[in-house]
Amino acid sequence: MSKSESIFNNPQPKKVVNGAYKSKAKFVKKYGDDSQKDYKVAFKEIPTLDFIKADNIVFAEENQKFDSKALIVGNIRMGFGHYRISIAMASAARALGYKPYWLDLASFDATGSKMIREQNDMYSLASRISQKSKLFNKLVWEPLNSEGFKKISYNAKDQANSELLVPIFRNIPKDIPYIATHVWPSQAAIHAGMTHVVNAIPDNWPMGLHLSEGAIHTVQTPFAYFGYKTLRGFDKKPLNGIPEDQLKMVGCFIDHELLVDLEGDNERRKARLRNGKPIRILMTVGGAGAGFDMFLAMVQHLLPYVKEKKVALFINFGDHKDVYEKMIKKVEVETKNFFNEYEKLKELAKEIKEGEAEGIYCIYNKDIFEAVYSTNLLMPVTDLLVTKPSELAYYPIPKLFMRHIGGHEVYGAVNGQENGDSTPECPTKKEANEMLDRLISDKEIIPHMCDRINELKAQGHYNGAYECVKLAVGK
Repeated sequence: MSKSESIFNNPQPKKVVNGAYKSKAKFVKKYGDDSQKDYKVAFKEIPTLDFIKADNIVFAEENQKFDSKALIVGNIRMGFGHYRISIAMASAARALGYKPYWLDLASFDATGSKMIREQNDMYSLASRISQKSKLFNKLVWEPLNSEGFKKISYNAKDQANSELLVPIFRNIPKDIPYIATHVWPSQAAIHAGMTHVVNAIPDNWPMGLHLSEGAIHTVQTPFAYFGYKTLRGFDKKPLNGIPEDQLKMVGCFIDHELLVDLEGDNERRKARLRNGKPIRILMTVGGAGAGFDMFLAMVQHLLPYVKEKKVALFINFGDHKDVYEKMIKKVEVETKNFFNEYEKLKELAKEIKEGEAEGIYCIYNKDIFEAVYSTNLLMPVTDLLVTKPSELAYYPIPKLFMRHIGGHEVYGAVNGQENGDSTPECPTKKEANEMLDRLISDKEIIPHMCDRINELKAQGHYNGAYECVKLAVGK
């Protein structure tokens, strides 16, 4: 019985199964059948991630041999979130003595890769439309992301489509520890016969979308654990849940580098506030480039604070230079730009760790690794992160949550608020700007968040990436 026909001993209707394989057939017809291809694999260094010695898996003429301590991080680019979590997993693997390999299943000239890229393009487009059309957001995008993806029947189609990715694994040894940071790389690895697969689930809202039977499902929160243990709400009738040997609550997926001196970072934050230094606010534009209007409103609101040297503003535009150009036309102000100057940004982060920062810093990098990791470089040396409640909702820095994009993100904000390291979600421009005013004027809130982050670290709250590595290698 295929994984589309029965999901954790929950048989799927014939109509659902037929629809799943029609979807797979559609992609084969469009992009070709490569099921017999012998894709040989080799490795290329990822310069941006040189500090963790991660190698990118690429197609080649001859196979290269994997390191004896190899651990593969299977991922796709869908926004920046899954790349960000992948870096955290690679970082934890390196810290625990393993050699991380990067497998981006969307990056190849293969049928399954083209399938992923098509679906990712559709997702990104819909995400941007949802920010421009309230009607589309209310009637389509919110219900799809909160309830549509939650249905267990949704998993059947993904299971069928992910079979198209199997040829990519042909020359990858089946017993290499493997962590997937999106469900498709996890499903593909299981279909391909990989034996040590961890499916790292990024959200707090349980969904059928994330199911990958045969893998160890790791979640970051008790809320997510209960949802997957029972599969409550995944269908109109009660379902069999995920067995205990395939479900583990491990904590938040955080990079080793962000945890090493976290207490020191928090003490420096508190000292800056005590000494009347500008509050350093870091804003991040996500990989889909959505949320522009709210970003613009907050930047405009913060300009007087910047001029009065009460705020130093850092904006990582990721790989969306068009968003910067659009914003700068609306906000005629002098900025300190770091455009494709990653090494210069690294030096800045070192300088301002103990030094001064003022004005507006704008960051853009064409390279996706640099675009994503620029936020990681700046998190330890800034005081407040402004972000939608997506993957960054779980990171150890005081946070202001702007409006979610997709209903699945709502419970990321709820989790952060309950942990005490974040504000509630601020869904409107007015609420976001009022919250900025409060955080800037009340010098006790951010230090309280810093203390809470220290407490959470002491409890092992941020150890999720380390625990995923341990599970993947069988410890």
